[in-house]
Amino acid sequence: MEEIYDFKKVEEKWRKKWKEENLYGRYDESKPKYYVLEMFPYPSGPLHMGHVRNYTLGDVVARYKRMRGYNILHPMGWDAFGLPAENAAIKHNLSPKEWTYKNIEKMKSQLIEQGISYDWDREIATCDPDYYKFTQWFFVELYKSGLAYKKKAPVNYCPTCKTVLANEQVIDGKCWRCGTPVVKKDLEQWFFKITEFAEDLLNDLDELPGWPEKVKIMQRNWIGKSIGADVDFPIDGDDEVIRIFTTRPDTLFGVTFMALAPEHPLVEKLAKKAGILQEVERFKQEVLKMSEIERSSTELEKKGLFLNAYAINPLNNEKIPIWVANYIIYQYGTGAIMAVPAHDQRDFEFARKYNLPIRVVIQSEGEELNPEEMEEAYTGDGIQVNSGKFSGLHSTEAKKKIVKYLEERGIGKGSVRYKLRDWLISRQRYWGAPIPVVYCEKCGVVPVPVEDLPVVLPDEKDVDFNREGMSPLETAEEWKHTKCPICGGDAIRETETMDTFVCSSWYYLRFTSPDALKHPEDFPFDKDNAHYWMPVDQYIGGVEHAILHLLYSRFFTKFLYKKGYVKFKEPFKNLFTQGMVLYQGSAMSKSKGNVVSPEEIVKKYGVDAERLFILFIAPPEADADWTDRGIEGMSRYVNRIWRMFNKFMDVAKKGKDNYDTSSLDELDRALRRKLHETIKKVTIDIEERFHFNTAIASMMELTNELSLYLNKRKSPNPDVLREVFKNFLLLLAPFAPFLSEELWERFGGKESIHLKEWPSWDEEALKRERIKIIIQVNGKVRGKIEVPNNSDEKEIEEAALKEKSVKRFIEGKEIKKIIHVKNKLINIVVG
Repeated sequence: MEEIYDFKKVEEKWRKKWKEENLYGRYDESKPKYYVLEMFPYPSGPLHMGHVRNYTLGDVVARYKRMRGYNILHPMGWDAFGLPAENAAIKHNLSPKEWTYKNIEKMKSQLIEQGISYDWDREIATCDPDYYKFTQWFFVELYKSGLAYKKKAPVNYCPTCKTVLANEQVIDGKCWRCGTPVVKKDLEQWFFKITEFAEDLLNDLDELPGWPEKVKIMQRNWIGKSIGADVDFPIDGDDEVIRIFTTRPDTLFGVTFMALAPEHPLVEKLAKKAGILQEVERFKQEVLKMSEIERSSTELEKKGLFLNAYAINPLNNEKIPIWVANYIIYQYGTGAIMAVPAHDQRDFEFARKYNLPIRVVIQSEGEELNPEEMEEAYTGDGIQVNSGKFSGLHSTEAKKKIVKYLEERGIGKGSVRYKLRDWLISRQRYWGAPIPVVYCEKCGVVPVPVEDLPVVLPDEKDVDFNREGMSPLETAEEWKHTKCPICGGDAIRETETMDTFVCSSWYYLRFTSPDALKHPEDFPFDKDNAHYWMPVDQYIGGVEHAILHLLYSRFFTKFLYKKGYVKFKEPFKNLFTQGMVLYQGSAMSKSKGNVVSPEEIVKKYGVDAERLFILFIAPPEADADWTDRGIEGMSRYVNRIWRMFNKFMDVAKKGKDNYDTSSLDELDRALRRKLHETIKKVTIDIEERFHFNTAIASMMELTNELSLYLNKRKSPNPDVLREVFKNFLLLLAPFAPFLSEELWERFGGKESIHLKEWPSWDEEALKRERIKIIIQVNGKVRGKIEVPNNSDEKEIEEAALKEKSVKRFIEGKEIKKIIHVKNKLINIVVG
């Protein structure tokens, strides 16, 4: 018997064999399909334990579903464009391409070492021209549909990364990647009109029961639908109007001032007219130093300047002072508000500071609000007061009637607004997909024809990466100068590249093509294959992508659906967001010196011990704390399985697959019962709960039971042993692929265990002849009894009342009632 599991030898053997047999590239469309996908990684360097956890989760699902009879698609690729490669090029005088592909080679070798069941024939890298040709195709299609456009706008700019950021990439006012405070700049930038699909993106979340509710809430909040009214407030003595959007038209009679965002175009005009331009400009620059998060904060000290101008309330013709205020954000709504201090807390604080009027127009039923005594705004519904002919109505009814009144007089209309803003995709960097547009003096903005794609990046040697304040592509003179596709005259290429999230918004579709990087030639993906495989059945990745990547991918899919290119509205049917891997109580980080290297773990303990431990230490959705003692313990468990199975392998081989179970004694029946309990538990844990940790725990319980059985039995029953050995290995296969494959072969398996059928449990085997019942007295456990299975309640009561450990708690007391929980416990309630 081999005492020690030689994992290095076993792993090398099966990696080679799986590759030779193309085990994970076999497809059978007679079976139901199942598409498993983990979010593909940015190739920044060696794998870390967070990667290992993510990919192992997906691998368990893929292997399990294959054994359940599904035709499995389980691909892998690389989100290969991005700023770190360019920064590395600048810092170390390296080629971004060379740096990226070197990292891809390293990470791929690690994934192969991990034994993840990927079909590597479908591998993609988003930096390959055969891939980003179609990232550019999407741009051209969106442009032709009016969904890609360029405009000058205040944008988020990271001084450290020297690039523009989308709103979603600014976290607490800082760059999502480097943490530098973001500043605002006015630049001409390209946008995708994601707002065109705001309603679909919001409503279709209800069609995703397989998504975590927390992710759907995050997306709903980001889209931020508001129902209200647009109202025009004329400026006194001017032809201009201030258009506002309000969700509370019922408070229109309570407006006591108007407030504009510092960036609002009317601010400069009104400031010039009032002769206070310099003062207002200083205020504006002070406000623009703050992030949107700070300006939106309820803790913000409200500041403003009176613009010496007035607006007219269209409902009562009252003159209202116009202010510029720091808490109004230009990109939200219209960049202007009607301020109702009595019924909006921010307006209330501003009014108190600057001694502006507060007028109550909604009263809580049975209560009279006094503006002089109010300590905070009343923001609830109630009865209209001081509201002209609408006084006396309930505010919910008044909203509808006031909107109708506005519409009838042409001074406003019902409106729906979204917090969601269009997706800013321009980036001032080299290592990304070039935006396929040229600028011609005669023809203007011209998209590059699809037949001329891809617009390939120039050679790095022709680019100066150190020219601050401009895109590196600006320096590629020969590449930059081209010919107009329409007139043939001189033209200049767009020198900005696309946000890398554009590349990752459609990669799941490309994977469905059999040779993902080379096929097809004229369309981003093979339509027939996409129709067969999509949507992704199980998507796995970090919750940090809940807004960015997932929202953008949904937008791309809805665009394709609207164009008639696909037959599905959503890309990901089920979503699972895993927790982080911690070490010494905090997230693994090189700077903290608490990184655990998967290579070192595999070298010391083997892949199976690593996989079992990373899955066992916590539920997949929770953070998992890595411990050195824990991995050592799992290594011992792997070796325990190895020794036990090799020691009794010959006995188990003598057993029969189909045998008469009616004559088994109690010891054999108990082991067989535990086996089928485990099959049921593991199946449900994977299929319904995604709780791989408890599935592994139940398999550990089975090995404990098996060990006790083998210690008690001098001559184990070969039939029972064969049934246990065979089914345990099948249960183990998704979790420990190398160990189970090797033992399966030694057990006599002629075909890979990963192609075998998942076991099913026998309900008859689960039945117990005797069951244990817990006895409580007044809710506290006082004893246990064992009774024949299916004993009636009276028999259980009699046995419980006779139990010695229970008698002393009930003697001399009145038994008021006895509560039964079938086959589990009884609770005796005494006076």
